[in-house]
Amino acid sequence: MINQQILEGNWNEIKGKLRQKWGQLTDDDFPQICGEADQIIGIIQRKTGEAREAIERYLQEVSGCATSAVGTAAETVCDYAQHTSETVQHTAKRTADQVRAGYNEAERFVRDRPGESLLVCFGVGLITGVVIALSLRSR
Repeated sequence: MINQQILEGNWNEIKGKLRQKWGQLTDDDFPQICGEADQIIGIIQRKTGEAREAIERYLQEVSGCATSAVGTAAETVCDYAQHTSETVQHTAKRTADQVRAGYNEAERFVRDRPGESLLVCFGVGLITGVVIALSLRSR
């Protein structure tokens, strides 16, 4: 049986499709129906002679089309979010690997060349001190 909430939620769209399928239905039929599945089926049976099962199948099809767009959109959003999450995780892992490799390289350089490492640190400290002194002086 058709879901009553779906039927009521998409009533205007469904109403138009029912009129297309069964031209015998008039605007006067719809206000009395108000989205009640059993009433809809009863009126369509009475006006068209169509079998209940065929009407129910058509209502399922029509209401499914109305909700499938929402379902498709939700599925697309979920797929996009999943893909984005995987991309972020992959990028974070790659970045962590690069940082780790850089750290290992620096550590190896210090072990292999301790004198040069000390001079580099002294030079960086000296330059940093000069830059800070100049920036404080210009204020």
